[in-house]
Amino acid sequence: MGAHYGFVPARDLDGKGTRSRRRGGRIGRLELPAYRGYVARAMTSESGLREEGDRAHHSSRNRIDDASLGRALALVRFLRDRCPWDAEQTPTTLRPYLLEEAHETADAIASGDEEALRKELGDLLLNVAFQIVLAEERGAFDSEAVVSALETKMIARHPHVYGDADEPPDWETMKAAEREAAEATSGQRETTAEHRTNPFDGLPRGVDPLSLAARVQERMAGIGFDWDDLEGPLAKVREEADELEQIADVTAKRRIGEAEAAVEDEIGDLLFAAVNAARIAGAHPANALLGAIGKFEQRSLAMLRLAEERGMDCRSVGLEALDRLWDEVKAADGA
Repeated sequence: MGAHYGFVPARDLDGKGTRSRRRGGRIGRLELPAYRGYVARAMTSESGLREEGDRAHHSSRNRIDDASLGRALALVRFLRDRCPWDAEQTPTTLRPYLLEEAHETADAIASGDEEALRKELGDLLLNVAFQIVLAEERGAFDSEAVVSALETKMIARHPHVYGDADEPPDWETMKAAEREAAEATSGQRETTAEHRTNPFDGLPRGVDPLSLAARVQERMAGIGFDWDDLEGPLAKVREEADELEQIADVTAKRRIGEAEAAVEDEIGDLLFAAVNAARIAGAHPANALLGAIGKFEQRSLAMLRLAEERGMDCRSVGLEALDRLWDEVKAADGA
C-alpha cells in the first residue's frame, strides 16, 4: 500500500534548475522531500516561481468588474461607522452567521437555482468582508494579506502551472509539505515526537462527520496506509455489516438514541468503512449521501402522489402495498 505522489517533475526542484526530463518516458513520481522544497520556496518567495518565459501570471486574467468585490469591504466599513448593530459585531458574534450563510450557499448550489445562488453568494461575501474589516481594525491583517496568502498557497499547490511538474501533486503530500513550510516560516514548529508524527494536526473538526472521516482517511493514505483498490474497502463494509448483525437484535426496531453502546460502536465502524469505499471509488461521501437523500425524497413524493391518485391511505395499506408502489416509481425512473 505505497503512497501515491501524483505528479512527475520536469526538472529537480532543489533550486538548481537542473534538467532531468527524459524524452519519451516518465522519470518517476516526485517524493515528499522534493515537493517539500518546492512548497518551502513557494511560501517564502514567489519570485523564484515566476521566471521569465514560465507560465503567464494569473493577474493577466483580471477583469474590469473584479473591483466590485472590493466594494463589499467598503460597504462593511461604512456600516461599521453608521449602524450600532454592525459596530457591535465581533468575529465570534458573526461566526454563526458565517456558518449559516455557507450552508445556505451550499443548498443553493445543490438546488441549481441560479438566482438563489447569486443572493446567497452575496450574503456569504458580506460575512467574509466583515471578518476582513474586523481584522483590519484590530491590526491583525488586511485584504491584501488575505489575497497574497491565497495566491501563495495556490502557487504552491500548482507546480504543474507555476513550476515544472507535469502533473498535479498528490493532495496529502501537498498538505503535509504546506504544514511543515508554514510551521518553519512562523517559527512555531514543535519539536515533540507526537507533533512530528501526528498526521491529524490541523484537521477541521467543525466539518460534517462524513467529510471528517474522509479527511482522516486521506491523511493516513498520504503516508501509505491505504487500500490499493475498491475490493478491500468493500470487503471491510461486508465484514462490519456481519459484525453488526452478530451483536444487534435484528428482530427489534429502536428509536434513534436507544442503541446499546456496542451496537453504536459497530454502526460507527460500518459507516467509516462505507466512507472508505466511497473515497476509493472516487466519490465524496457527503455529496453521495446528499444525492441519495434527494433521490429518496423525490421517489417518496412520487409514491405518495401515486397512492393518492389510487385512493390509498399510506398509513393503513401496509408495507407490502407501499413496496409495490415504490417499485413502480423506481421503474418509472429507469432504476
